[in-house]
Amino acid sequence: MERYDIAVIGTGPAGLSAAITATIRNKKVLLLGSKELSAKLGKAHEIQNYLGFPSVKGEDLAAAFQNHLNQMGIKITEKRINAVYSMGEYFALQSGEEMLEAFAVILATGVVQGKPLPGEEELLGRGVSYCATCDAPLYRGKTVGVIGYSPREEAEAAFLSEVCSEVLYFPMYREETTLPETVYVKREKVIAVEKRENRKAILTAGNEYTVDGVFILREAVSPGQLVPGLPTAGPHVTVNRSMEAGIPGVFACGDLTGTPYQYIKAAGEGNIAALSAVSYLDQKKLAK
Repeated sequence: MERYDIAVIGTGPAGLSAAITATIRNKKVLLLGSKELSAKLGKAHEIQNYLGFPSVKGEDLAAAFQNHLNQMGIKITEKRINAVYSMGEYFALQSGEEMLEAFAVILATGVVQGKPLPGEEELLGRGVSYCATCDAPLYRGKTVGVIGYSPREEAEAAFLSEVCSEVLYFPMYREETTLPETVYVKREKVIAVEKRENRKAILTAGNEYTVDGVFILREAVSPGQLVPGLPTAGPHVTVNRSMEAGIPGVFACGDLTGTPYQYIKAAGEGNIAALSAVSYLDQKKLAK
């Protein structure tokens, strides 16, 4: 299996800056995220404090970022990372049933908006899952509920309908859904997940749905769930001035590290995180 020097998770300004700097420093980089870059950036009406780009529209700044990636020959790998595990000498990044490997990891996933649903964290791994590809076989021929926070999650719901006897889909967004007829869409706001003997219950404002398993699918999971043992403070990762995240070889940058949520701050932290990761790898090489 190919093992990268640095895996960068996230394609906002922080992640892109980190990937560019690490590439300049001759490291083999795996950039993971959306090829559409940052959805928040693309919707920004006008950005006035990004150095060299006065009063720039978000979509124009995103285009400049993409052009920079193209010139550097950096490609984006669209894989969702569900967990990152320290294996001693390297890190294993779980993407569905696939494992990717890197000697260092830079987290630039942005801050997860909103709190977990009541019951979500308590039942995680006990009937609640964040990965359809990973856990679908556990519910073959059973009923599951899928709580999707963006249209991107519809593909996972469609996949589950091929394995499970019944799939209930709760879109937590306004856009119209595009799903096969085998998926039953419930336009109801989910307020909690609870245990019901050997099953689970999805509670909405007006109803309760009993299922065998619940899949909660978001663009990003909280950092403490993504990387076991990662020091956090609320939705943020605790870092030092070098963007070191408390686990040797793990670095964090951008909105994930806390306020202010500014594009220029995120890009600067991405640069620092990459330089720190490069220094970490060079020191490990010298130690051998």
